[in-house]
Order: sequence, then structure tokens, then C-alpha cells
Amino acid sequence: MDIWGDLAIIVISFAIGAAIGSFLNVVIYRIPANISLIHPPSRCPRCLTRLRKRENIPIVGWLLLRGKCAHCGGKISPRYPLIELITALLFTSTVLWFGFSLQTFGYWILISWLLSLAMIDLDTLILPNVLTQSGLAIGLAFQSAMGIATHQTLSGGVQGLLSGLLAAVAGLWLLDVIAWLGAIALQKTVMGGGDAKLLAMIGAWLGLPLMLLAGFLACLLGAVVGVGAIVLRVLRQGQAMPFGPFLALGALLTMFWGQPLLTSYLKLFAPPI
Repeated sequence: MDIWGDLAIIVISFAIGAAIGSFLNVVIYRIPANISLIHPPSRCPRCLTRLRKRENIPIVGWLLLRGKCAHCGGKISPRYPLIELITALLFTSTVLWFGFSLQTFGYWILISWLLSLAMIDLDTLILPNVLTQSGLAIGLAFQSAMGIATHQTLSGGVQGLLSGLLAAVAGLWLLDVIAWLGAIALQKTVMGGGDAKLLAMIGAWLGLPLMLLAGFLACLLGAVVGVGAIVLRVLRQGQAMPFGPFLALGALLTMFWGQPLLTSYLKLFAPPI
């Protein structure tokens, strides 16, 4: 494809990602508050004035308003355009990495669910069932579709579905066992039930080997950040820290680099046949 075609795909992917990121801001704010995602339309969180169209343009709208509501002058958190930008960059990176394909479209959905869950967990220490359960169901459908597309048969779809189910159950049990052992060792709850459901959702999307890698990366990143936060006195020892963002980050890293990492690991450590 010529350079103009590539540029067009990048621009379109970025624009779609920014628009989806704008909707994710609504999801992140409204689902924990039990507010409809459709009504009322986007509005200032302070004065509740409905935003005009130009004020609601992803990323650009916040810049035009200079981070303040045009009606009451109240500050608008920079997190809104940041989430829109992150979503746009992830959508664009997915297209560049996997091409314009069914896998890319599926991963766009996964990215949207992961970002929403990570931010909600960061805000509330809760991973809503409505997102983890719907994400798991869509992930299983994705695995089936990928199986059909890969093998060109319905049996390939069944194989993909069973693979996703196996990984989902394994993810659920894995974190449940870790949480149970941690509770025995520390005599307190160390992990919420939502974390296991999130890993099960990740398994439904990525399959068993990549789910295990995502879980390992999440634990590694969580341990490093947790210890660092305690050392820097950002967190007190024993203070609760959301694990959902680390699971989401582990899944995103695995989505892009999981297969090369697994291949390199097997080359280094697998015994010769």
C-alpha cells in the first residue's frame, strides 16, 4: 500500500480511537454511579450544562476550552483527553501491528474493555460484573470467529470457543487459588473477586498460554510498583492497591508482544526434542 493509503488508515484509526475513548470516559464515570450511558447527554460534571458539539470533540475540545467549562469556568480533569489520546494511540498501534483485520477489530473491543475496567478499579477498587461478564462473552465469540476465519470450518469455531472457555476457567481458578493462599498466609483478604473475573475475561480473549503470561506480567508489575510506592511512602504498608490496572496492562503487553516473548522463552528454556 502506498504512503497515502497508510497515512489514511493511521488517521482513521486514530480518529476512531479518540471517539471511542470519549465514550469510555462516559462508561468509566457512569457505570459505578449507576447512571445511564445514553441519557443525559454529555455535560459539565460541575454545573451540569450540556456540552455543545465543538466542546465535545475528543482531545481537541478540551484544548479549545483550556481545561475549563465554558459555562461555569470549573476545571475539567486532564484525564479525559488523556484517556482519549491513549485509546487513539492503542487503536492506531493495533492496526499497524496486526493490519486491518478481524483480529484488529476484536482487539479494539478488548482494549476498550480493559481501559474501562482499569480506570474504574483505580477510582473505586471495584471491577463491575457488567463489564467483566460481557467482556468474557464477547471474548468467547471472538475466539469462535477467529477459529472459523483461520480454519474455514465450523469445527474451527468450536475449537476456538473451547480454547477460550478453558483459558477463562483457568484464569478464574488461578487467581481464586492465589487469593485463598494469600488470605491464609496473611490472615486478611489480599485480592478481590473481580480480579479473578478479569483474568478469566482476558483468558477468553487471548487463550491459555497468553493468559498465563499476562497474569505473570501483572503480578510482576504489581509487585514492583507496590514495593516502590511503599518505599516512596505513596502507599502505607497494608493499604489496598487496585490490581485491575496491572492485569489490564499485562494483557495489553501480551496482546502485542506475548507471542514473541513465548517463542523466545521456549527457545531458551525448552529442552531439545
